[in-house]
Amino acid sequence: MAVKPTETDVVIVGAGPTGLLLAGDLAAAGVGVTVLEKRGTESNLTRAFAVHARTLELLDARGLADELIATGRPLSGLRMLNKVGIDLSTLPSRFPFVLITPQYNVERVLQERAERAGAVILRGAEVTGLRQDAEAVTLETADGQSHRARYAVGTDGVRSAVRELLGIEFPGESVVDSVMLADVRLEREPADAIAVGANKAGFSFVAPFGDGWYRVIAWDRNEQQADGATPTPEQLTAIVQATQGEDYGLHDVRWSSTFHSDERQAPHYRSGRVFLAGDAAHCHSPAGGQGMNTGLQDAANLSWKLAAAVRGRATDALLDTYQAERHPVGRTVLRTSGALIRIALAESAPTRALRGALTAIGGHLDLLTERGARMVSGIEIAYPAPKGAHPQVGKRVPDLRLTSLSKPSDGEPAGPERLYEALRAGKFVLVSNDELADTAPWADRLVCAAPADPHGKLADTVLLIRPDGYVAWGAVDPGQAELREALADWLGAPAED
Repeated sequence: MAVKPTETDVVIVGAGPTGLLLAGDLAAAGVGVTVLEKRGTESNLTRAFAVHARTLELLDARGLADELIATGRPLSGLRMLNKVGIDLSTLPSRFPFVLITPQYNVERVLQERAERAGAVILRGAEVTGLRQDAEAVTLETADGQSHRARYAVGTDGVRSAVRELLGIEFPGESVVDSVMLADVRLEREPADAIAVGANKAGFSFVAPFGDGWYRVIAWDRNEQQADGATPTPEQLTAIVQATQGEDYGLHDVRWSSTFHSDERQAPHYRSGRVFLAGDAAHCHSPAGGQGMNTGLQDAANLSWKLAAAVRGRATDALLDTYQAERHPVGRTVLRTSGALIRIALAESAPTRALRGALTAIGGHLDLLTERGARMVSGIEIAYPAPKGAHPQVGKRVPDLRLTSLSKPSDGEPAGPERLYEALRAGKFVLVSNDELADTAPWADRLVCAAPADPHGKLADTVLLIRPDGYVAWGAVDPGQAELREALADWLGAPAED
């Protein structure tokens, strides 16, 4: 007898960081969401340890940043290639650092939020079939279950079943083979929270889990092994010593394996009612620690658009902006992380010379490191703006100090004091010095506030800020008709209509 499919608004395949953030956003917005995860239990394959400033801003907009920061160690700089570093201390952000914490801590806070909001997470659910029509997507799992939804999102990693079932190509190449992974203990703690070394022997990366165990990621040019091979303690010790000049007394290897690092990107992040995000859409070398961060930012970009579509407040064109905005970002991350890893692994004389020059003068590349900090941290990401738009459209908004447009009544809570507090409602935020009474028809999807400094840069400017913290629309002294048109374009028809 055929099993009747379960039905919901959105099905997400993959319960990694990208899928969990997306699920939490959708559930918090009142959208029905089910997450299908192939793994029956939690995996120990944590590869990400760096949470960058832009990601922390997005977590702050969900009330999670402080909780996550408490699990790790903030670093004001990131060492990329031996002495070549990036100074993050001057980033124009509330979080001028990179947070070092294992990926499983990120997953935990995101999963707890998603489940509190009502998301359903089904583990041991391996997706084996996918079909879609004009109205919905149906996903079938290996246990014979069927899940039907208005939209689906594949966040199921490099070997994405969703991407393969859609027939979307994943062109690219293997950047480096035979990368060793291991969980170890150390007799001597490295001076830096992230210990990195790269030279002609290979490279190594040592990061703390925070409980006395460390993750080693390493590559030995002279010791190439097949994927899945088990590196020995002696092999791990040798490459760490060779690339860092110190083996830290590495011992007690509790788990180890070998994999290859790919550099790939899907040409399309959307096929009908199905989307790709995170490693299912793009994967790159670990240099710069941008993989998990890029996936989380994919989810933040897509979630509010999907929520609007489910509610009937968005056109198909809004969903298409996910591809237009995030595909170029993925391509840039591929190029920057790829360039870093190729310099680190260089065998040719010209590239070795470049690496040597960078190492020699790394501390003096002020302009390069300042721009590099903004790029790696995600602060510099901006999206395309229509011709003639306000100069701020498409740009990330810093954590503005805010005040309420009107004094709260007795017993009412005061308005948000920061932009990222205002964004916690999952709504658009309208920032203006004037009380704009004509916004009332959109009150269920809009937060209104004023800049705390009425005479500052925004004195005459009205900004409509998207739920992901980027400017959707802006104008200097707009009329009511212009404002209503912008609100209708971005938020849908007013409630009174």
